Amino acid sequence: MDNQPQKISVIEKVGYSLGDLAANLVFQTLVTYLTYFYTDIYGLKAEDASVITLTVGLIAGFGFNPLIGALADRTSSRWGKFRPWILFTAVPLGIAALLAFSTPHFSYQGKMIYAAVTYSLLLLLYASNNLPYAALSGVITGDMGERNSISSYRFVAVMFAQFFVQVFMLPIILYVGHGDKAQGIETVMTWLAVIGSVMLLITFFTTKERIIPKPEQKSSLKEDLKDLFQNRPWIIMLTVTAFIFITLAMKGGSYVYYFNNYVDENALKSFISPITAFFNSAGMNFFGEDPKSAGFGLFNAGGIVMMILGITFSKKLADRFGKRDTFIASLFISTLFILAFIFYPPKAVGIMFLSQILHGFFYGISTPLLWAMIADVADYSEWKNNRRATAIIFSAMMVGLKVGLSIGSSLVALIIGKYGYISVHGSEQVIQPETVAAGAKMLVSIFPSIPFFIACGLLLFYKINKKMEVQIEKDLAERRK
Repeated sequence: MDNQPQKISVIEKVGYSLGDLAANLVFQTLVTYLTYFYTDIYGLKAEDASVITLTVGLIAGFGFNPLIGALADRTSSRWGKFRPWILFTAVPLGIAALLAFSTPHFSYQGKMIYAAVTYSLLLLLYASNNLPYAALSGVITGDMGERNSISSYRFVAVMFAQFFVQVFMLPIILYVGHGDKAQGIETVMTWLAVIGSVMLLITFFTTKERIIPKPEQKSSLKEDLKDLFQNRPWIIMLTVTAFIFITLAMKGGSYVYYFNNYVDENALKSFISPITAFFNSAGMNFFGEDPKSAGFGLFNAGGIVMMILGITFSKKLADRFGKRDTFIASLFISTLFILAFIFYPPKAVGIMFLSQILHGFFYGISTPLLWAMIADVADYSEWKNNRRATAIIFSAMMVGLKVGLSIGSSLVALIIGKYGYISVHGSEQVIQPETVAAGAKMLVSIFPSIPFFIACGLLLFYKINKKMEVQIEKDLAERRK
């Protein structure tokens, strides 16, 4: 391994973080609106939307990600292994995102085919871009303190993307589309595609790969896979990643149904009226279009602001107590505030917002640690086997992410459909059965709590604690001299 200076400039940290901001303009849109887009804008039945998201997601998870990981680890160019992937997928990823959220006028069967094809293309390009991007964090530096710092920069950027998508996107869609959600989402996605592509190009030009395997360090795909399946921390993190993203997709995709079908509109309007009045006075009139969409956005805003605050505590806590122990404690506490939603009646808007804020703060502490721990797993593999296979380790984690996203999103569509939800097309008005409100309540409380609690339990068996982190970093530094 080359042993270049491991301290990273602020410019490079910011440049790297812009890549995650760009990717999350896509990812957060998938988490928050994919099911809603299919059922309430594109007009697919909830059951059909569930089949598409699950089938395509599993194919992408188990097919695209391992393939891209193996290819990225074997890429050799003057730009490194991973940066070329970011360069050459920047623009195609934006185009695919726009196509996936477009609404061409096909027959119902044609819509099903179009949705499956464009979602597949989007997930393929997302894997081709985001997997090498994630692996890049493992080769920018071998300094674990710097790695924690990079993760904090990166996930502040993630929170900004999440803030825009979950707070402003739905009101803006209604505003720019003049009530036509199909036209509104196409307009918004066009701008997001352009902005995201530019930010990915900035990431390419501002980053550098420093941990470079020596030419004699060669390994076959069979050896890489053998290393993986003998790597217990990797198996645990793969499973934890899947459970975490099941919850994120489930609760993220359910809030829009929760506000539209469970939360009392008059109580919500009364609670948020001082806030919407402030935004309207500042010229942000799109918050006045619809109280439910405004309440949905402001609810997400409170959680995201507190997540950003939680992220600022993450590095200090991880440096002191280790990533694993900090992760377990913060994830467990944050889950309690998800579970609490089962007790709130429709008019208890204030306590709903308070629970979201507290959940956001504690979950924010854990947010940067997931990918930093996966980078540690790559170090553990190198430490144990004397071979480094960064991308395939990250690709396996992307399998967990895609599987979790697919299962979580499909569960939203499947469960809300089982509670009697009637799909809506365009501006069509439908009176939903009373059972839908109960389903929406379960989807933001009991159901998403279960995967988070399971993840906490699994992390107890993850053996890379603070003491082992220090030992691995020390030993690898000596080897790389």
